[in-house]
Amino acid sequence: MSDLNSIKIAVIDMNNGFPNQGMRGIHEILHRYKTHHQLDLVVDVFDIRQKNEVPDLSYNIYISSGGPGNPYDGEGQQWESDFFDLLDRIDDFNLIHNEKKHVFLICHSFQLACRKYALGEVIQRKSNAFGIFPITMTADGSKEKVFNGLPNPFFSVDSRDWQVVQPNQVVFDKMGAKLLAIEKERPHVDLERCMMAIRFSPYMIGTQFHPEADPVGMKMYLELQEKMDLIIKNHGKEKYDDMIGSLENPDRIMLTQSVILPNFLDEAINTLQAV
Repeated sequence: MSDLNSIKIAVIDMNNGFPNQGMRGIHEILHRYKTHHQLDLVVDVFDIRQKNEVPDLSYNIYISSGGPGNPYDGEGQQWESDFFDLLDRIDDFNLIHNEKKHVFLICHSFQLACRKYALGEVIQRKSNAFGIFPITMTADGSKEKVFNGLPNPFFSVDSRDWQVVQPNQVVFDKMGAKLLAIEKERPHVDLERCMMAIRFSPYMIGTQFHPEADPVGMKMYLELQEKMDLIIKNHGKEKYDDMIGSLENPDRIMLTQSVILPNFLDEAINTLQAV
């Protein structure tokens, strides 16, 4: 890098103009990281779904957010084509350059990448998943540096109507991708568990859950009447009360928020500085 102290980060906003807490969570993590490490992080936001804004290849790090809607909504649209093209260009760049570009994909972006690379079936869930749930690491997940510092299982915010199931092992093997985490094991329930995190390549990782979520944003969601009714209907009042009670638990989403994206940034920035 020409200037080790200046690191450019592109944040791709997949929220399509809908109000959300995810972007605030991402910005807070980046601000904390910048302050703690005394780095010059230059952060630019690209509203890809609403405004067709797409970052170029001048960035060192790309973080692509979650967002509402169906992960097939973008089929045939310019923004999805541009997003897939960006992932291809980053892959191509990383093949031939020592200085690697790192990518983190969250929820909607994760589902889009799973569709693009055909790593599994992206299907609609029987019911909406919303709340704070345990996530189980696989054997590969327990060796994943981005998860360093988390217990197994760990807790995170899950918010989705869609899921990725049926991992395509042939494609995983061909890409060198690794399945890092799955939904909580439910031996008595005859439903396939979905994929919750994938290492797509040495420089690209994604999660179905929301590692940027924090207690402040989650409390705002949980106190919305529709969300409260949904959780109580699907999981019971006791589970809802447990979620509210766990918000301030330092071993739950506060821990996940303090570990995953900061570890990802550490890895990306250390690689840049090594070059």
